[in-house]
Amino acid sequence: MARSVFRSPARPRAVGGTGGGGARGAHRWYRTLLAALITAGLVAPLSAAARPRVPAPPPADLGPVTAATLDRAYAANRANAAEAARMAADHGDRRRAAVERAMAEDPARQLLAFDGRGAGRATEVFGDLARADRVAVLVPGSDTHLDSYGRLRAAAAHLHERLGRQAPPGVRTAVVAWLGYETPGTVSTSVTTTTRAEESAPGLRTFVTLLHTLTGGNARVALLCHSYGSVVCASAAPGLDVADLVLVGSPGTGTDTAAGLRTSARVWAGRGADDWVADVPHLKAELFGTTVGFGTDPMAPAYGARRFDAGSGGHSDYFAPGSAALTNLTRIVLGASAEVDHA
Repeated sequence: MARSVFRSPARPRAVGGTGGGGARGAHRWYRTLLAALITAGLVAPLSAAARPRVPAPPPADLGPVTAATLDRAYAANRANAAEAARMAADHGDRRRAAVERAMAEDPARQLLAFDGRGAGRATEVFGDLARADRVAVLVPGSDTHLDSYGRLRAAAAHLHERLGRQAPPGVRTAVVAWLGYETPGTVSTSVTTTTRAEESAPGLRTFVTLLHTLTGGNARVALLCHSYGSVVCASAAPGLDVADLVLVGSPGTGTDTAAGLRTSARVWAGRGADDWVADVPHLKAELFGTTVGFGTDPMAPAYGARRFDAGSGGHSDYFAPGSAALTNLTRIVLGASAEVDHA
């Protein structure tokens, strides 16, 4: 959904004074406008402007990645990002070149996967993945691509830092920012259907299998799925070997209940009090031979998810340092379900 990870567009200032009533009125207008844009996508064939295709080399040929070859994989992907940066610069795309150059030039960046072609994809690890006991995978939503990747990376870094402070002695943690699929545009027909999610689900399933291989099958894995990313996670969920599936600011999953996900994982749902997704109609309908909308609100009691307190923030605030949402997400990843504050 709109501006998925993890920063909201500026809210409009109140017009005609600075009193609380005017500010609240402007804020309500802002939420209504965002909801209206998404609702329009449910009933009209809108399409976002196509992203320019930036030239880049094919991904590095890594062969099978194992715990023993992780460092070589990281180095190979940084080298690939360096070549992609050169090609983007030659193409005149300075913004893309800068993003890729930052990935390439920092030897501490742990790029498990990188593909600079088109909108771009990247998978980045925070922490010692091979030795981790707890692994969180962040799955972003719409309009997340290499040009906006910094928002996803910041969210992963904030979670990793909090996990490091909150984990019990001896428990090792890692976080993965998984931009492993081409996300839909915010105002597009693809953001209103499960089609893109269904196409992307096999890649997420394959990645979770790789995680268990890299950690020797010893790590507890949690998927933290934001906005349209929750639709991707839902599509991948049946039989997936994860302990927790967390729906964050979700527009719905395409299923009427958590049981419909056909997963043994604990299914959680959280939404900030100021998240405009609450104003999006939770419906599912057949239009022109395609199912649009995602059905039941995951925060509805009838859905059957474990609801956690996501605080007072908006759609892009779930990983903000010090937030109630980040506190509870950290507890979920650590398996401390008894400590989670429920909504």
